[in-house]
Amino acid sequence: MYSFYNILFKCGGIYMSVYDFEVKDGEGNMQSLSQYEGKVLLIVNSATKCGFTPQYTELNEIYAEFNSQGFEILDFPCNQFGKQAPGTTEEITEVCRVKWMVPYTIFDKIDVNGENASPLYEYLKSEQPFKEITGKGSTKLKLVLKAVDRHYKDNDDIKWNFTKFLVDRKGNVVRRFEPTEDLGDVKKAIEELL
Repeated sequence: MYSFYNILFKCGGIYMSVYDFEVKDGEGNMQSLSQYEGKVLLIVNSATKCGFTPQYTELNEIYAEFNSQGFEILDFPCNQFGKQAPGTTEEITEVCRVKWMVPYTIFDKIDVNGENASPLYEYLKSEQPFKEITGKGSTKLKLVLKAVDRHYKDNDDIKWNFTKFLVDRKGNVVRRFEPTEDLGDVKKAIEELL
């Protein structure tokens, strides 16, 4: 299923907006992202056992501050980076709700890179390609990435857990934030769109 969409994206065969995608929710039901039309979105690939997992606390605060103004966070657990999102979607959701008090939508666990990458993530990467790793902890993350793939700079793949894509109210993917980027900068960018 995914490879068909991946081929279309790679060949430039179709144009889509974020709202054209359907994804599985945490219970495995298909949900259209068109339900978020007109809202500012932050789309995140997450993991519950990662050094970046404490970002949930700041993400919760950002969500609480801006949700009433038309802001949503869409959380997609992913186990591709250091196997740091083990377990079922149900188990991951329970950890997020109980330990991290995550109030926003947690979708089904997905792949964000490779042959089985989610079509949504193929689209996000095509709209906001990788630029560079910056911010606190960037030196350490670069070393990890070089150990895994010394050519990591040469592709637009998601590099690690907690990469974030910011989508404006018209469905345009306007920014990509790598995991080490300051969440204060993410918050500012959200505010500008609201």
